[in-house]
Amino acid sequence: MAIILGADAHGKALKDIVKCFLKEEGYDIVDMTDTNSDFIDNTLAVAKTVNEADDNLGIMIDAYGAGPFMVASKIKGMIAAEVSDERSAYMTRGHNNARMIVMGAEIVGRELAKNIAKSFVTGQYDGGRHQIRVDMLNKMA
Repeated sequence: MAIILGADAHGKALKDIVKCFLKEEGYDIVDMTDTNSDFIDNTLAVAKTVNEADDNLGIMIDAYGAGPFMVASKIKGMIAAEVSDERSAYMTRGHNNARMIVMGAEIVGRELAKNIAKSFVTGQYDGGRHQIRVDMLNKMA
């Protein structure tokens, strides 16, 4: 499993904190950040790389998270969530099989961002009754 990270210029500083934290936790990190590109191009790069392997996960950070969420949600097979707390990050893995989260650097602080990232990457998809919704989501894009 690789954790694919990305950020635009507004999210780079927080992404660097999350990247360092996840490396210290022993995760394989692929950084797709291009601060000369906007959130759309960076989100597309993260999502494309996440989709290259079934066990990859992605985290995209910009100023507020809303834009990257909109972009990621339009990609076939990508279930993404905009999160600003640990519980939502964990539960979106468990119940929605989200493979990508987005955060806003103007919303989430340093320690919270690390906790969100850890909750997301340690979460496991529960399957079962949740698969019906996951199938519905996958048919939409």
